[in-house]
Amino acid sequence: MEFRHEFEGKKITVMGLGVLGRGVGDTEYLAEMGADLIVTDLKSEGELAESLNHLAAYPNITYVLGEHRTEDFEGRDFILKAAGVPLDSASIAHAREAGVPIRMSAAMFAQYSGVPMIGVTGTRGKSTVTHMIHHVLKESVADTDDTGILLGGNVRGVSNLALLRNVTEDSIAVFELDSWQLQGFREENLSPKIAVFTSFMPDHMNYYGGDMEAYFRDKAAIFESQDRTDAFVTTREVFEWATGYAKRHGLTIRGEAVLTDSSTLPDSLVLSMPGEHNRLNAALAAEALRGLSLTDEEIFLGLTSFRGVPGRLEFMGERHGVSIWNDNNATTPEATVEGLRAVSNERNVVLIMGGADKGLDVTALVREAGRSAKEIIVLPGTGTDRVMKHFPSAHSVASLDEAMEKAVALSESGDAILFSPAFASFGLFVNEYDRNDRFIEAVRKV
Repeated sequence: MEFRHEFEGKKITVMGLGVLGRGVGDTEYLAEMGADLIVTDLKSEGELAESLNHLAAYPNITYVLGEHRTEDFEGRDFILKAAGVPLDSASIAHAREAGVPIRMSAAMFAQYSGVPMIGVTGTRGKSTVTHMIHHVLKESVADTDDTGILLGGNVRGVSNLALLRNVTEDSIAVFELDSWQLQGFREENLSPKIAVFTSFMPDHMNYYGGDMEAYFRDKAAIFESQDRTDAFVTTREVFEWATGYAKRHGLTIRGEAVLTDSSTLPDSLVLSMPGEHNRLNAALAAEALRGLSLTDEEIFLGLTSFRGVPGRLEFMGERHGVSIWNDNNATTPEATVEGLRAVSNERNVVLIMGGADKGLDVTALVREAGRSAKEIIVLPGTGTDRVMKHFPSAHSVASLDEAMEKAVALSESGDAILFSPAFASFGLFVNEYDRNDRFIEAVRKV
């Protein structure tokens, strides 16, 4: 489908170019469509060098770096806000006062493409469920053309606007939607046709000021604008939160509620990923896929062949009988608890953890690590500082290379080395993707 007429000649300010590829891809697409672009980012030209080099060929982009100017948020057709930019930003507030719409790329894709979307959110499990659904859909049409099955949202390096190039009348979109991207869906009064809400527990409390209601409000956009022909797939625990939230705010949940748990899967279904939480993920994916009229045979066959998501309890292989697991994207204490439970066997885990604090309760992490881990190796960070007092014999290291060398020295055949940070990547790493890549390189070195 052609969408040039939607953007050609439009005055658009892109707020937040970033270095992960998504903002660059969105900007490039808009430039190709003939938009008049101002790109503004608080990062410097040096920090954004790779992104800027990629866009060097487009004369219709003006850059304002190291600052946000008031005038760039006035007289524009809309502001394209990156997911990480806070809604209470002074620049965003000024744009609203000036009558300039605030838009986000995942919601814009949903609006312009008009294709059926399965959207997946949740504190934990959203990435795995998203990729499960996408994998099963592609497997179900493996003998035909699967190019119309689109994967987007919070996916590394994927530009949501650039996905518009691949839209056909028969396309289906599977989107991972974090709480920030869902802010854009609320702006457009949109929700996916099939909304999957995997789990809800404390996270990003530094961003939300400790307010779980504010955190849920962003998540709730995934079902708030559904109608009676749509489906809301979730667990009983999340649905209780949803009904309570709806009652408190005078809302109606219009989508058909489909509640599930891991017991709905046949005992004979064997997944490649360990852990009861991954069986729950599979159950949620299965219900979403039934909403697209796939048969149980197609669904379970596809789930069986799904190998997992990089950085989410990813099996990296064995070294002298020691299994190595990459759980880089476990950025909360609860996620690391699940990882420990999935791979532990009577205190046989050498755990590598640590990072930047997000203001979350560490009680369960301290208890489970004390039970499951024979050795604990910690990376520096404000979150690490909070748990170190509970583990006086933990081994402090300065890098992932040093952590892997120490883990190998401390492990023996039958053990598991688990990299599961429990905290954010800020400080020691550029972002979680940088941390993931450095861990993979550290594994390769040993």
